[in-house]
Amino acid sequence: MIATLFYIAATVALLSAALTVTRLNAVHALLYLVITMLAISLIFFLLGAAFAAALQIIVYAGAIMVLFVFVTMMLHQGELSIRQEAQLYRPSQSFGAILLSGILLLETLYLLAPVLTEQQVAANASNLIGAKQIGLRLFGPYLLLVEIAALLLLTALIGAFHIARRHQESST
Repeated sequence: MIATLFYIAATVALLSAALTVTRLNAVHALLYLVITMLAISLIFFLLGAAFAAALQIIVYAGAIMVLFVFVTMMLHQGELSIRQEAQLYRPSQSFGAILLSGILLLETLYLLAPVLTEQQVAANASNLIGAKQIGLRLFGPYLLLVEIAALLLLTALIGAFHIARRHQESST
C-alpha cells in the first residue's frame, strides 16, 4: 500500500513540476511549484523521514510563498497590469491545481489516519530521529560548510535587494 501511495505522490509531483515550467503566468507557476513541494514532502514522509518532510513544508513551501510576496512587492505592478491579470484569469485554469491538491490531501489523510492513534504514536516514537541528532550531525563535521552556505545566501539576498533598489531609483 505504501508503494501505491508513493507512486501517486510521485505522479502528482511530476505533473505539477511539468505544469510549473509550462505556465506563462507567474502566479499559476508558483501555485504548481508549491504543490510540487508538498508532494515531495509527502514522499519524504512515506520514506520514513518525517523531519525532512516537515522541513520541506516549512522551508521550501513557506519560503517560496514569502519570496513570491517579496518579488511582487518589488515589482510594484501598476493598475493596468492588475486589470490585464484579472482578464487573463479563468476559473478553469485552476482546475489542475485544485485536482492535484485534492489528491495530495486525500493521500495525506489516508496515510495519517492510522498514525494518529495513541498506540501507533507510541510505537513510532522510538523510531523517530529528533532535531537534536540532526543538528549534532549537521553542525559537527559540517559546521564550516553550513556557515559558508549561510553567508552565500545572505550575500545573494543583499545583492538582489541592491539590484532591485537601483532599478527602482532609475525608473522614478
